[in-house]
Amino acid sequence: MQMPSPRASVLARRRTIISRLQGVLPEGSVIHDEFELRAYECDALTMYGCPPLAVVLPGTTEEVAEVLKACGEEGVPVVPRGSGTSLSGGALPTADCVVLGVSRMNRVLETDYANRFIRVQTGRTNLSVTGAVENRGYFYAPDPSSQLACAIAGNIAMNSGGAHCLKYGVTTNNLLGAKIVLMNGEILELGGAHLDAGGLDFLGVVCGSEGQLGVVTEATLRILRKPEGARPILMGFEANEVAGACVSDIIRAGILPAAIEFMDRKCIRACESFVGAGYPDVEALLIIEVEGSPEEIDEQLALITRVAEKHRPSEIRESGSDEETQRIWAGRKAAFGAMGVINDYMCLDGTIPVSELPVVLKRIGELSNEFGLEVANVFHAGDGNLHPLILFDANDEDQLGKCEAMGAEILKLCVDVGGCLSGEHGIGVEKRDLMPFQYSADDIEAQIRIKDAFDPNWLLNPAKVFPLSATASRREA
Repeated sequence: MQMPSPRASVLARRRTIISRLQGVLPEGSVIHDEFELRAYECDALTMYGCPPLAVVLPGTTEEVAEVLKACGEEGVPVVPRGSGTSLSGGALPTADCVVLGVSRMNRVLETDYANRFIRVQTGRTNLSVTGAVENRGYFYAPDPSSQLACAIAGNIAMNSGGAHCLKYGVTTNNLLGAKIVLMNGEILELGGAHLDAGGLDFLGVVCGSEGQLGVVTEATLRILRKPEGARPILMGFEANEVAGACVSDIIRAGILPAAIEFMDRKCIRACESFVGAGYPDVEALLIIEVEGSPEEIDEQLALITRVAEKHRPSEIRESGSDEETQRIWAGRKAAFGAMGVINDYMCLDGTIPVSELPVVLKRIGELSNEFGLEVANVFHAGDGNLHPLILFDANDEDQLGKCEAMGAEILKLCVDVGGCLSGEHGIGVEKRDLMPFQYSADDIEAQIRIKDAFDPNWLLNPAKVFPLSATASRREA
């Protein structure tokens, strides 16, 4: 009797899985055409890609539970996906996995202005959360540069921040509750519309867990009253290190702006060409925004200017109108896209103590010369969250290898000066092998045990976050 070929067995299993998924979801919710799957083969870390076995687009928490239960029983890995804007390969599929996208889950479920919260499905985009409440004078504070496109699901997975996180905190500081579905289909409610839930802080464990523990389908988010006013000021400097030292001194002086953003000359010129924001042509630029009443704004900007003058800025310019303020932020928000127009790049995400900015920026320049690859710097300077963009030719394998090696050196540098591997992009596949550089074997094992408790069969978001050498026994079990 002739045995079926391995390929025939794989195809038969694929048909079985797709049939089962189609049985628990509405028509049109399962994508399995090979051409259509190409749209899901990678996230924003486009240098790696792999089409999945199938993609499912559920519309409710209950449908998510049915998908996870079916995949769990079939032993099929699941990769949760928000909007695919992850820059660390957090939503990178494997060939045998099902991608579970939450893009159809985008409804506002409840808004409570008296208690200042909004409950949404997690496929809703970051910016549209503010859009749902701004007519009442409220906003949702975390504002990643990709906020027009990124989903709340991904923000929770990576604990995303943004330009104004210096004052308002990152996602974990603005997340009150979540509904999460485990791999066996069980639905859990964590936290809620109040300041603190009793018992263990499971919400804190889930926020930033990168889809390793479950699929977050609903989120209760803190909304805030819009400030009376806001005004940015531009400061130009003739060296990156000098701008970095200025940031350190502003924070040391006890001043808390809403945002301090850094851009170097390469990024400034790219943004000017792309948006026409009116930036000065300087070596390094700081965008510093303060909030409050007109009198408070004037006072804060005067204090900041006095600190900055010690570093001899080549230009200081306050925004003179709402239109100018919008142009200034439009340029900064468009920075990654503007750089993408002129070159391939890898965007890093390390965090350092603000006092180390001058040292780290100088060393990044030295590494650029050593590896022969240009770097454009644009980042959240106020909290030391760096985003160096390493420019390279994606079609040149030698340059790709150099880019990865240089990126690893920059991230190790961040840890060496007292920082960490990630500020808001997560570990994903990009940094998983660097985890032992920041964490001891015992630290990593403690994290792995949490994964064991939530996902004992290791089917959620495989081959992410943890070094492969540390998780081989779990993945093979």
